[in-house]
Amino acid sequence: MTAVLPAPPTAAPGEALPLQLEVAAVADAAPGIRTLVLRHPDDALLPGYAPGSHVVLTCGERRNAYSLTGDGAPGQEYRISVLLCPDGRGGSAFVHGLAVGDRVAVSRPRSAFAPIASARHHVLVAGGIGITPMLSHARAAVRWGRSFELVYGHRPGAGAHHEELAALCGDRLAVHESTPAMLDAVAAVLADRPIGTHVYVCGPAPLLEFVERTATELGWPPARVHAERFSAADLDPGEPFTAHLARSGVRVPVPAGVSLLAALEGSGVAVPSMCRQGVCGECRVPVVSGRPLHRDLYLSETERAAGDAVVCCVSRSLDDDLELDL
Repeated sequence: MTAVLPAPPTAAPGEALPLQLEVAAVADAAPGIRTLVLRHPDDALLPGYAPGSHVVLTCGERRNAYSLTGDGAPGQEYRISVLLCPDGRGGSAFVHGLAVGDRVAVSRPRSAFAPIASARHHVLVAGGIGITPMLSHARAAVRWGRSFELVYGHRPGAGAHHEELAALCGDRLAVHESTPAMLDAVAAVLADRPIGTHVYVCGPAPLLEFVERTATELGWPPARVHAERFSAADLDPGEPFTAHLARSGVRVPVPAGVSLLAALEGSGVAVPSMCRQGVCGECRVPVVSGRPLHRDLYLSETERAAGDAVVCCVSRSLDDDLELDL
Protein backbone atom coordinates (compact mmCIF):
# COMPACT_ATOMS: atom_id res chain seq x y z
CA MET A 1 0.00 0.00 0.00
CA THR A 2 1.20 3.51 -0.81
CA ALA A 3 1.04 5.91 2.11
CA VAL A 4 0.32 9.44 0.95
CA LEU A 5 1.92 11.66 3.56
CA PRO A 6 0.55 15.09 4.50
CA ALA A 7 1.83 17.92 2.35
CA PRO A 8 0.76 21.54 2.09
CA PRO A 9 -1.33 22.18 -1.04
CA THR A 10 0.04 25.68 -1.38
CA ALA A 11 3.47 27.27 -1.32
CA ALA A 12 4.85 30.30 0.46
CA PRO A 13 4.68 33.61 -1.45
CA GLY A 14 7.10 33.60 -4.35
CA GLU A 15 7.78 29.87 -3.94
CA ALA A 16 6.87 27.22 -6.51
CA LEU A 17 4.52 24.45 -5.49
CA PRO A 18 6.38 21.46 -4.06
CA LEU A 19 6.95 18.33 -6.09
CA GLN A 20 5.03 15.26 -4.93
CA LEU A 21 7.71 12.55 -5.14
CA GLU A 22 7.68 8.86 -4.34
CA VAL A 23 10.26 6.94 -2.34
CA ALA A 24 11.73 4.57 -4.94
CA ALA A 25 14.45 2.98 -2.81
CA VAL A 26 15.73 3.01 0.77
CA ALA A 27 19.19 1.94 1.94
CA ASP A 28 21.55 2.49 4.86
CA ALA A 29 24.66 4.45 3.89
CA ALA A 30 26.15 3.85 7.36
CA PRO A 31 24.77 3.04 10.82
CA GLY A 32 22.13 5.67 11.53
CA ILE A 33 22.33 7.23 8.06
CA ARG A 34 19.43 6.49 5.71
CA THR A 35 19.65 7.10 1.95
CA LEU A 36 16.43 7.73 0.01
CA VAL A 37 15.94 7.70 -3.73
CA LEU A 38 13.04 9.98 -4.71
CA ARG A 39 11.33 9.81 -8.09
CA HIS A 40 8.28 11.34 -9.74
CA PRO A 41 5.36 8.84 -9.70
CA ASP A 42 5.15 9.21 -13.49
CA ASP A 43 8.95 8.94 -13.96
CA ALA A 44 8.99 12.54 -15.16
CA LEU A 45 12.32 14.34 -15.48
CA LEU A 46 13.24 16.29 -12.34
CA PRO A 47 14.83 19.77 -12.43
CA GLY A 48 18.62 19.99 -12.47
CA TYR A 49 20.50 21.88 -9.80
CA ALA A 50 23.86 23.38 -8.86
CA PRO A 51 26.15 20.99 -6.96
CA GLY A 52 25.77 21.48 -3.21
CA SER A 53 22.05 22.29 -3.50
CA HIS A 54 19.40 21.09 -1.09
CA VAL A 55 15.70 20.31 -1.19
CA VAL A 56 13.14 20.94 1.54
CA LEU A 57 11.01 17.98 2.61
CA THR A 58 7.69 18.39 4.35
CA CYS A 59 8.20 16.15 7.39
CA GLY A 60 4.79 16.03 9.01
CA GLU A 61 4.45 19.34 10.82
CA ARG A 62 7.98 20.49 9.91
CA ARG A 63 9.93 21.37 6.78
CA ASN A 64 13.57 20.30 6.80
CA ALA A 65 16.37 20.87 4.30
CA TYR A 66 18.55 18.00 3.08
CA SER A 67 21.48 18.11 0.66
CA LEU A 68 21.21 16.40 -2.70
CA THR A 69 24.09 14.02 -3.41
CA GLY A 70 23.89 13.84 -7.22
CA ASP A 71 25.97 15.79 -9.74
CA GLY A 72 23.15 18.22 -10.52
CA ALA A 73 22.30 17.10 -14.06
CA PRO A 74 18.56 16.78 -14.80
CA GLY A 75 17.43 13.21 -14.24
CA GLN A 76 14.65 11.01 -12.93
CA GLU A 77 15.73 10.82 -9.30
CA TYR A 78 16.95 12.81 -6.33
CA ARG A 79 19.07 11.20 -3.61
CA ILE A 80 19.46 12.35 -0.02
CA SER A 81 21.22 10.80 2.98
CA VAL A 82 19.89 11.70 6.42
CA LEU A 83 21.47 11.13 9.83
CA LEU A 84 19.00 10.04 12.51
CA CYS A 85 19.11 12.57 15.38
CA PRO A 86 17.16 11.13 18.35
CA ASP A 87 17.32 14.47 20.16
CA GLY A 88 16.37 16.50 17.09
CA ARG A 89 13.03 18.08 16.20
CA GLY A 90 11.57 15.09 14.41
CA GLY A 91 12.56 15.68 10.79
CA SER A 92 15.20 12.95 10.66
CA ALA A 93 12.92 10.47 12.46
CA PHE A 94 10.22 11.21 9.90
CA VAL A 95 12.62 10.55 7.02
CA HIS A 96 13.90 7.34 8.62
CA GLY A 97 10.29 6.16 8.91
CA LEU A 98 9.62 6.48 5.17
CA ALA A 99 9.28 3.30 3.12
CA VAL A 100 9.29 2.47 -0.59
CA GLY A 101 6.07 3.71 -2.14
CA ASP A 102 5.47 6.53 0.34
CA ARG A 103 4.99 9.99 -1.10
CA VAL A 104 6.39 13.22 0.25
CA ALA A 105 6.28 16.90 -0.69
CA VAL A 106 9.69 18.06 -1.90
CA SER A 107 10.68 21.58 -2.89
CA ARG A 108 12.53 22.31 -6.08
CA PRO A 109 16.31 22.40 -5.48
CA ARG A 110 17.82 25.48 -3.86
CA SER A 111 21.43 26.51 -4.24
CA ALA A 112 23.30 28.02 -1.31
CA PHE A 113 26.63 26.20 -1.48
CA ALA A 114 27.59 26.00 -5.15
CA PRO A 115 31.18 25.56 -6.40
CA ILE A 116 32.94 28.59 -7.87
CA ALA A 117 33.29 27.85 -11.58
CA SER A 118 36.41 30.00 -11.98
CA ALA A 119 38.32 28.32 -9.12
CA ARG A 120 41.72 26.89 -10.03
CA HIS A 121 41.32 24.04 -7.53
CA HIS A 122 38.60 22.91 -5.11
CA VAL A 123 39.39 21.65 -1.59
CA LEU A 124 36.39 19.84 -0.12
CA VAL A 125 36.36 19.29 3.66
CA ALA A 126 33.62 17.17 5.24
CA GLY A 127 32.96 16.08 8.80
CA GLY A 128 30.40 13.37 9.55
CA ILE A 129 27.09 13.85 7.74
CA GLY A 130 28.63 16.96 6.15
CA ILE A 131 29.77 14.58 3.43
CA THR A 132 26.41 14.86 1.64
CA PRO A 133 26.92 18.19 -0.20
CA MET A 134 30.58 17.26 -0.79
CA LEU A 135 29.51 14.09 -2.59
CA SER A 136 27.53 16.31 -4.94
CA HIS A 137 30.53 18.62 -5.42
CA ALA A 138 32.83 15.67 -6.12
CA ARG A 139 30.44 14.09 -8.63
CA ALA A 140 30.15 17.38 -10.53
CA ALA A 141 33.92 17.95 -10.43
CA VAL A 142 34.49 14.55 -12.01
CA ARG A 143 31.73 15.14 -14.57
CA TRP A 144 33.24 18.48 -15.65
CA GLY A 145 36.91 17.64 -15.25
CA ARG A 146 37.57 20.11 -12.42
CA SER A 147 40.60 19.90 -10.16
CA PHE A 148 39.58 18.87 -6.64
CA GLU A 149 40.40 16.88 -3.52
CA LEU A 150 38.28 15.71 -0.61
CA VAL A 151 39.29 15.43 3.05
CA TYR A 152 36.68 13.41 4.99
CA GLY A 153 36.67 12.92 8.74
CA HIS A 154 34.28 10.79 10.80
CA ARG A 155 34.10 8.54 13.84
CA PRO A 156 35.30 4.94 13.36
CA GLY A 157 32.61 2.98 11.55
CA ALA A 158 30.41 6.03 11.05
CA GLY A 159 31.45 7.10 7.56
CA ALA A 160 28.88 7.19 4.77
CA HIS A 161 29.28 6.52 1.04
CA HIS A 162 32.82 5.11 1.37
CA GLU A 163 32.66 2.83 -1.67
CA GLU A 164 31.14 5.53 -3.87
CA LEU A 165 33.69 8.09 -2.76
CA ALA A 166 36.65 5.75 -3.30
CA ALA A 167 35.47 4.86 -6.81
CA LEU A 168 34.70 8.48 -7.62
CA CYS A 169 37.74 10.23 -6.17
CA GLY A 170 40.55 7.68 -6.23
CA ASP A 171 43.70 9.17 -4.74
CA ARG A 172 42.00 12.56 -4.39
CA LEU A 173 40.19 11.22 -1.30
CA ALA A 174 41.75 11.28 2.19
CA VAL A 175 39.75 9.72 5.05
CA HIS A 176 40.54 10.22 8.75
CA GLU A 177 38.84 8.54 11.72
CA SER A 178 40.34 10.71 14.47
CA THR A 179 39.85 14.41 15.06
CA PRO A 180 43.55 15.28 15.50
CA ALA A 181 44.50 13.49 12.27
CA MET A 182 41.66 15.21 10.42
CA LEU A 183 42.61 18.69 11.63
CA ASP A 184 46.30 18.13 10.91
CA ALA A 185 45.45 17.02 7.37
CA VAL A 186 43.21 20.03 6.78
CA ALA A 187 45.85 22.44 8.08
CA ALA A 188 48.48 20.88 5.81
CA VAL A 189 46.24 21.20 2.78
CA LEU A 190 45.34 24.82 3.51
CA ALA A 191 49.03 25.67 3.90
CA ASP A 192 50.02 24.22 0.53
CA ARG A 193 47.56 24.95 -2.24
CA PRO A 194 47.94 27.31 -5.22
CA ILE A 195 46.50 30.80 -5.45
CA GLY A 196 43.01 30.58 -6.91
CA THR A 197 42.03 27.57 -4.80
CA HIS A 198 38.65 27.65 -3.03
CA VAL A 199 37.86 25.63 0.08
CA TYR A 200 34.40 24.32 0.98
CA VAL A 201 33.59 22.89 4.40
CA CYS A 202 30.52 21.23 5.87
CA GLY A 203 30.24 19.49 9.22
CA PRO A 204 30.15 20.18 12.96
CA ALA A 205 30.67 23.77 14.13
CA PRO A 206 34.15 23.14 15.60
CA LEU A 207 35.38 21.88 12.22
CA LEU A 208 34.01 24.94 10.43
CA GLU A 209 35.57 27.24 13.00
CA PHE A 210 38.93 25.48 12.63
CA VAL A 211 38.91 25.75 8.84
CA GLU A 212 37.87 29.41 8.86
CA ARG A 213 40.39 30.35 11.56
CA THR A 214 43.24 28.43 9.93
CA ALA A 215 42.48 29.87 6.51
CA THR A 216 42.46 33.38 7.96
CA GLU A 217 45.79 32.82 9.72
CA LEU A 218 47.29 31.55 6.47
CA GLY A 219 46.09 34.59 4.53
CA TRP A 220 43.22 33.07 2.55
CA PRO A 221 40.82 35.76 1.29
CA PRO A 222 37.40 35.31 2.92
CA ALA A 223 35.80 35.07 -0.53
CA ARG A 224 37.64 31.79 -1.13
CA VAL A 225 36.35 30.05 2.01
CA HIS A 226 32.82 28.65 1.86
CA ALA A 227 30.96 27.02 4.76
CA GLU A 228 27.69 25.10 4.95
CA ARG A 229 26.38 25.18 8.53
CA PHE A 230 23.89 22.89 10.24
CA SER A 231 22.50 25.35 12.79
CA ALA A 232 23.21 28.45 14.83
CA ALA A 233 24.50 28.18 18.38
CA ASP A 234 22.16 28.49 21.36
CA LEU A 235 21.26 32.13 21.84
CA ASP A 236 20.52 34.26 24.89
CA PRO A 237 16.95 35.59 25.31
CA GLY A 238 17.93 39.10 24.21
CA GLU A 239 16.34 42.43 25.10
CA PRO A 240 12.68 43.23 24.32
CA PHE A 241 11.92 45.52 21.39
CA THR A 242 9.06 46.47 19.09
CA ALA A 243 8.71 45.59 15.42
CA HIS A 244 6.98 48.36 13.45
CA LEU A 245 5.34 47.05 10.27
CA ALA A 246 5.73 49.88 7.75
CA ARG A 247 2.98 48.85 5.34
CA SER A 248 0.20 48.38 7.90
CA GLY A 249 1.41 50.58 10.74
CA VAL A 250 0.96 47.68 13.17
CA ARG A 251 3.37 47.53 16.11
CA VAL A 252 4.36 44.05 17.33
CA PRO A 253 6.01 43.68 20.77
CA VAL A 254 8.90 41.17 20.80
CA PRO A 255 9.55 40.11 24.41
CA ALA A 256 12.86 38.68 25.63
CA GLY A 257 13.06 34.98 24.85
CA VAL A 258 10.57 35.24 21.96
CA SER A 259 11.90 35.34 18.41
CA LEU A 260 10.90 38.10 16.02
CA LEU A 261 9.49 35.38 13.75
CA ALA A 262 7.32 33.93 16.52
CA ALA A 263 6.09 37.40 17.51
CA LEU A 264 5.13 38.19 13.92
CA GLU A 265 3.35 34.86 13.50
CA GLY A 266 1.55 35.40 16.80
CA SER A 267 0.24 38.71 15.41
CA GLY A 268 -1.10 37.02 12.31
CA VAL A 269 1.75 38.05 10.00
CA ALA A 270 2.77 35.17 7.71
CA VAL A 271 6.51 35.00 7.07
CA PRO A 272 8.02 32.16 5.00
CA SER A 273 10.32 30.11 7.22
CA MET A 274 12.10 26.79 7.25
CA CYS A 275 15.02 25.97 9.55
CA ARG A 276 14.20 28.44 12.38
CA GLN A 277 17.86 28.26 13.34
CA GLY A 278 19.33 31.16 11.37
CA VAL A 279 20.86 29.03 8.65
CA CYS A 280 18.65 28.91 5.56
CA GLY A 281 17.69 32.58 5.17
CA GLU A 282 14.09 31.68 4.30
CA CYS A 283 12.68 34.18 6.82
CA ARG A 284 14.82 37.13 5.72
CA VAL A 285 12.74 40.33 5.74
CA PRO A 286 13.64 43.87 4.62
CA VAL A 287 14.47 46.50 7.26
CA VAL A 288 13.36 50.11 6.73
CA SER A 289 14.93 51.66 9.81
CA GLY A 290 16.53 50.63 13.07
CA ARG A 291 19.64 48.53 13.66
CA PRO A 292 19.28 44.75 13.46
CA LEU A 293 21.16 42.59 15.96
CA HIS A 294 22.33 39.89 13.55
CA ARG A 295 22.59 36.44 15.10
CA ASP A 296 22.14 34.31 11.98
CA LEU A 297 24.61 32.26 9.96
CA TYR A 298 23.16 33.24 6.59
CA LEU A 299 23.91 36.90 5.83
CA SER A 300 27.37 37.90 4.65
CA GLU A 301 29.38 40.55 6.50
CA THR A 302 28.57 43.01 3.72
CA GLU A 303 24.85 42.31 4.04
CA ARG A 304 25.03 42.69 7.80
CA ALA A 305 26.83 46.01 7.50
CA ALA A 306 24.14 47.28 5.10
CA GLY A 307 21.54 46.76 7.83
CA ASP A 308 18.68 46.53 5.34
CA ALA A 309 17.56 42.97 6.12
CA VAL A 310 17.14 40.70 9.12
CA VAL A 311 16.79 36.92 9.47
CA CYS A 312 13.90 37.06 11.87
CA CYS A 313 13.96 33.53 13.32
CA VAL A 314 17.06 34.29 15.44
CA SER A 315 18.06 37.93 15.03
CA ARG A 316 16.75 40.84 17.07
CA SER A 317 17.17 44.63 17.31
CA LEU A 318 19.82 46.88 18.81
CA ASP A 319 17.23 49.65 19.08
CA ASP A 320 13.89 49.80 20.90
CA ASP A 321 12.13 49.87 17.51
CA LEU A 322 12.87 47.99 14.31
CA GLU A 323 10.84 49.03 11.26
CA LEU A 324 10.22 46.24 8.75
CA ASP A 325 8.94 46.39 5.17
CA LEU A 326 5.91 44.24 6.01
